[in-house]
This record gives sequence, structure tokens and C-alpha cells, in this order.
Amino acid sequence: MPDIKKYKITEPYLDLQCGLGEAPFWEKDRNTLRFVDIVKQKLHFVNLTEGPSSHKQRDLNFNIGTTADIEGNDKEFVFGGKLGYGIMNRETGESRWIQKMWTDEERKPDGGGKPGKGETREVRMRSNDGSVDVKGRYFVGAMNDPAVVDAPTDEGVLFRLDPDGSIHRMKDSVSIPNGMSWTLDNKFMYFTDSPTGKIMKYPYDVETGTPSWDKGETFFTCPIEGGVPDGHAQDEEGFFWVALFGTGKVVRVNTEGEVVAEIECPTRCVSCPGFAGTELFITSAEEESPGDYPWSTKYQGGLFKIDVGVRGCPLNRYKYEPKA
Repeated sequence: MPDIKKYKITEPYLDLQCGLGEAPFWEKDRNTLRFVDIVKQKLHFVNLTEGPSSHKQRDLNFNIGTTADIEGNDKEFVFGGKLGYGIMNRETGESRWIQKMWTDEERKPDGGGKPGKGETREVRMRSNDGSVDVKGRYFVGAMNDPAVVDAPTDEGVLFRLDPDGSIHRMKDSVSIPNGMSWTLDNKFMYFTDSPTGKIMKYPYDVETGTPSWDKGETFFTCPIEGGVPDGHAQDEEGFFWVALFGTGKVVRVNTEGEVVAEIECPTRCVSCPGFAGTELFITSAEEESPGDYPWSTKYQGGLFKIDVGVRGCPLNRYKYEPKA
């Protein structure tokens, strides 16, 4: 086993008390970090040159789980939201849906489906994590919305939005879709269904945008009891920084799936890391068991930062080229 390098964070970069902070994304040209609070329906920005005092937030009337930049469009970004894929103006907050996830049939009352709650499937679902492949396709996973459903079922779906604006169902029977990325040579895709405790690795056809789901192998299993892999970020060496929700740890994992570094955070429910240069920003959520872990509540929902000495792998942009 490799030696494990240890890091420790003692206080947040921003003490925001997010309900569910997620999706830290570095807007490199502006040196701004944007991220979301899914539960409290907020969009956050902080200029990293100016520091924490530059923090701004925007109240939304729906939740967003994931965002990505758009090739050739500096004014807007694409997102996975409550109902599907949309585009938002980063300056004004104006948004429009470009592709809803659910069919007309799934917008009809169905008696609550598998959870027995939520009038329609559309009502009881929301977007969660997402990532863009090298060809500019935007993968976003949908799951049961905790605001509607007490505990997630396997009603979740992994979707893919292509540059032409078409939407495709890539994987059904998902519970909490998280952590999507590709090997540096784009021959394999990584995908996390958090309750399984694993990150899976699948052969990937980059020309068609199709993983071979039947040929998946376990890449990484959470080594800490009670924790699950949540979001992850890839560095330029092809290693992964994985948030282990429920443990207060973010671990660096090599290409063989071995832990080689560990970041200790001052709250348990760490949700997603994201790079800005060599600095790793980590979002977190409200403590789920405050009675059992009172130490975790002080900085719950905070945004954390640490320099890890390696740069993040450049993120792909969604290539929006809708059909005329």
C-alpha cells in the first residue's frame, strides 16, 4: 500500500451553512468559483482574486444540481436542474429550459411511483451530479428529490445531452448518481451510484458517447465505514479527489484505486471537490445526524479550500450546436 499524505482543514473559506452545497466549478477566465446549494435553491459566486468578501449569491425558484460552461459562450452556462437541462445568463440570472428530462407520460399522476410520494415522476425527481465528455456531451444524473421523497429509490436515470440538443437515457435504475469522469485517454468512464459505496469504471466509446455498462469493474470502494463516495474531481495526473460523504474526508485515489492522500475537513458531510489551479475547493452539506455528531454542525454546509500542489484536469465545455 502507498504512503498516505495527510492534509487538515480547520475552518471554512466561506461559512455559508448550505443545505447541500454542490458542484464547485472554476470559471478560469474570470478566476471565479461558482457553486450551488441544491436544498436552499441558491447559486453562489466568489472571485478568487478578491477573496471571500467578493461572495455573491442568487436566489433561484428551482434547484440546480450541476453546471458546465458552454463552448464559445461566455455570458451563459448550462445546468442540470429540477426539470431537466437549461441555460442561464450568469449576469442576470435569466434562464430557459432547453430539454426537459421527463416524457409526457411521466408528467401524469402515477400514485407516487416506487416511493409512494410525489404526484408525478417529474415532481419527485431532480438533477444531481453531471459532467461533460471530450466531445462536448453533457451527462447528468437524476434522482428522487429529498424535498419530496423521504429516501431515494432506484427511479434515478443517467441522461446525456448532445450538442444538437437531443436528450438520451443512458442508464436506468440509479439511486444517487454522482462522480462522473473519464480516463485521460477517454477509453473509460467512471460513474458513481453513491449508496453502492463504489466508483465503477466502464469501457467508453468516445465516438458514440456510450459506456459498456455490462463490462463495468469496481474501481474504488469507500474504505471508511458509514461513508459513501460522492462527487469527485480529477487532477492532471489522472488521480481522483473523492468526497467521502459522512466521513469528513476527501481522499486522493491513484489510477489503481488506492488511497494516496487524505484531507480532513471540520464537518462530516463533504459533498464535492473542484479545482481552481492547484487549490481544491470542497463543498459540504448540513449535518444529517447533529445529535450524534455535534462537532460537525459548526461548519456544516461550508465551502473549504486547500492547496494540494497539483493542478486539476481541464474541464470540457458543452458544445451547444442546436439544429436549425
